[in-house]
Formats: sequence, C-alpha cells, structure tokens
Amino acid sequence: MPENRSWSLREILIVTVLGAVFAVLYLGWVQIWLVAQAIFGSMTMDVVMGFWFIASIVAAAIIRKPGAAFAAEMLAAAVQVLLGSPAGLLLLVTGAVQGAGAEIVFAATRWRDYSLPTLMAAGVGAAVFSFAYTWVRFDYGALEPTILLAMFLLRCISGALLGGLAGHLIVEALYRTGVLSGLAIDRAKRLARA
Repeated sequence: MPENRSWSLREILIVTVLGAVFAVLYLGWVQIWLVAQAIFGSMTMDVVMGFWFIASIVAAAIIRKPGAAFAAEMLAAAVQVLLGSPAGLLLLVTGAVQGAGAEIVFAATRWRDYSLPTLMAAGVGAAVFSFAYTWVRFDYGALEPTILLAMFLLRCISGALLGGLAGHLIVEALYRTGVLSGLAIDRAKRLARA
C-alpha cells in the first residue's frame, strides 16, 4: 500500500476535474454509441462500453491511492446526472458498479501496480461488474447463451482496450506535459528511472 494514504487537496481536485471532464465525454460517447447501434445493431453497446470505464483507470493511474478509481467514476456519474442525462439517478448505481469493478483490481495489487497489464485488467474488472449489473437490469438471462458469451467477451475486450489501454495512453500523454509533476505517478516514474 502507499505509505501515505491521506489525500492532498491537489489530488482531490484532480479526481474531481477528471470526473467532470469524463462526464462530458461520456455524454458525447452516448451519441456515438447510438449512431453505431443504429448501423451495427444492439451488441454495439458491448463494443463501445469500455470507454465508460476510463475515468476510473486514469484517476487511479495518476493518484495511486485507494478509492481513486471508485471516486472518479462516481463523480463522472454525478456530473452526468447534473448535466441532465436521461438515465437520471440510476447513473449513480452504474458509476458505483463500474468504479468498484476497476477498484477491486487495484485493491488486489494493494494499490501498488499501475502497469499497462493492470490497467487493462481494471478495464476488464469494470466490464465484468457492469455485465453482471446489466444482466440483472435488462434480464440477460432471457438471451441465448451464444449471444450472452459474445456480449461478455466483447465487453471485456472493450474494457481492456477502450478503458485500460486508452486510459494508459491518456495518462502517459498527460505525464509528458509535466502537469502531473509531484503526484504519485511522477514519484513512481522517477523512482523507476533511478
């Protein structure tokens, strides 16, 4: 576990900003999903779902403390509600489920591993949790097993790529700008180079 588990004001502000920024991006992503679904069919949701996990992965990779992944997804969900998302307050449940799915992967490493494979695994964790949630919410049990398996695999791949890999690329790009100087990611990278 990190030596210092308490959060600084800067870390709280960063997670808050990430939640707000990704909330806006998530709302935009809904439009992309709706267009793609009209063209390619209902399984498109599982193909694009991973992007809706990215706030948790980016926040965790930057802050590297317990709760960062969960908090970022919850904040993104809350901001979407405030911005008038038609999904309404149910988005808070969705954010909690997705954030918990990512957070549990980081917890399994005791919040010590933020390598690309772990970030991709966090995307898969969010995918698995969200799939279980949508199974109950939308009665997936009524679907044929082959359809269910395809949906599950597509969502896990999307979580790994659009959540984990894309999150990693965003964090690396932010790090190169210098805006993450002094944060846990910066200390870890400096230590790795020493």
